[in-house]
Amino acid sequence: MFLRNFFIIFILITSSKFCLAQVLGFSLPPGKTKVQFPIEVYNNLVVVPIILNHQLPLKFILDTGVRTSILTEKAYSDILNLVYSRKYSVAGPGGEKLVDAYVTNNVSLDMPGVQGRGHAMLVLDQDYLELRNYLGTDVQGILGYELFSRFIIKIDYEKKQLTLMLPQRFRENRKFQLLPISIEDTKPYITVNLEMNDSTSLSAKLLVDSGASHGLFLETSSNAKIQIPEKHVESIVGRGLGGEITGEIAKIKTLKLGKYGISNVVTSFPDPNTYMDTIKTSLTVFRNGSIGGEILSRFVVIFNFPGEKIYLKKNYSFKKDFYFNLSGLTIRAQGARLKNFEITNIRKDSPAQRVDLQLGDKIISVNGIVASELELNSINGFLNSKPGKRINLQIERKGIKIRKDFRLEDPL
Repeated sequence: MFLRNFFIIFILITSSKFCLAQVLGFSLPPGKTKVQFPIEVYNNLVVVPIILNHQLPLKFILDTGVRTSILTEKAYSDILNLVYSRKYSVAGPGGEKLVDAYVTNNVSLDMPGVQGRGHAMLVLDQDYLELRNYLGTDVQGILGYELFSRFIIKIDYEKKQLTLMLPQRFRENRKFQLLPISIEDTKPYITVNLEMNDSTSLSAKLLVDSGASHGLFLETSSNAKIQIPEKHVESIVGRGLGGEITGEIAKIKTLKLGKYGISNVVTSFPDPNTYMDTIKTSLTVFRNGSIGGEILSRFVVIFNFPGEKIYLKKNYSFKKDFYFNLSGLTIRAQGARLKNFEITNIRKDSPAQRVDLQLGDKIISVNGIVASELELNSINGFLNSKPGKRINLQIERKGIKIRKDFRLEDPL
């Protein structure tokens, strides 16, 4: 479903004028050269445990696309009585004010076996991104360049393990495909070959974005060869600080990453009018788009920012087919335990629309399983399993329980 594209959070507030000069304080215990600990993966996003200022256990998304650590809910920093040195108002298209954000300094961010000292952190005034609601788990922040610049970082999406290594002790493994990247404005970029169709191909510069759940994201204004395929659907392609990002979804023929050719990749083509208020756009670095978690999660990935390299080794998910929102539904988790599920968007001409599901419907059960016993990840798994699968939803609408049956369809 569209949530694979949901977390395309591009932020102007991570541009250089917002990044305070701080000593990067991530370090390993004396005598240690690497640490490894379990991670969680939600909608292709890596979630790591964080202890904020030695007191507050939180969860942050590991994101190659942001510079400064971000806390998405000011209530948590208020609990710790953190002092804010500056306040910013971040504007979107047309100068419209979108959000307030604050900077707090000398923050500690600890992970299992890793100490983080003396960091600056950006704090959003409110949870504008609604991460916990659209991921279905408690996520309170984003961790980026400050960690990637210090360590070689290995992400094993299948084993759900994260390994941090000191650069001087890292040794390359021939089982991995080595690809050069460039670190520009603290973010990693890679040049790849794209075959849009049988007759059009191009070399594209893409942001490697572990904090975006989409597969491939292309900007039509960046190259005349990037055209939206004739077969496409209009949809929400992501979510930024200003709300929903709209655009078109289609499939391109092939994405080539070194020796790996990936076919029929679901690709997002955002509407520039809704895209430019997001939080990873750099004003100084040209790019054609980005690669996100739907691609990265098909590999074991090693990021080597100091050496400007990335290493890939395919995993069991590599050959998995690409699908987009087979039901047509977008669902939001609500409540203290995130066990209440509400329909927030229905794609036009989708199976869900044809059986008259409506905005605001509450999901009571999915294929006979009580929804309160499931997580949002599981429900989305049901709704995006494979074309032709029969789905039975029991929903509640204005206090009345209604049953809806439909089959999943691939709109592309």
